[in-house]
Amino acid sequence: MHDDEPLEDWARRRAERQAASKGKQRAVPLGDGPHRGSHVDPDAPRVTEEWTGTEWKVIGIVENLAAAQALLYPPPPQDKAAEWDRPAIDRGRGRHRKPTSAEERDQ
Repeated sequence: MHDDEPLEDWARRRAERQAASKGKQRAVPLGDGPHRGSHVDPDAPRVTEEWTGTEWKVIGIVENLAAAQALLYPPPPQDKAAEWDRPAIDRGRGRHRKPTSAEERDQ
């Protein structure tokens, strides 16, 4: 038996899917023939596109695969302030430290 889903539920799920995919970007090689894998002809120029929810919109053109990857996948920012500033591990009496020998304590 096939249960029909209400149209309102389907429309809501479709709108959520489209909203979640908006802003997705890709780089497509320019050239003759069908679209192939990005590793094929890495020196060919690429067109960069962004998904609007209903179609791919052209953003720009880059000279090769390396430039496209740099544009689409920038390195994460290096924020030194976000790092935990903790003291260096040194000799001490902490719970997980190796106990000192009797000779080292007497010195």
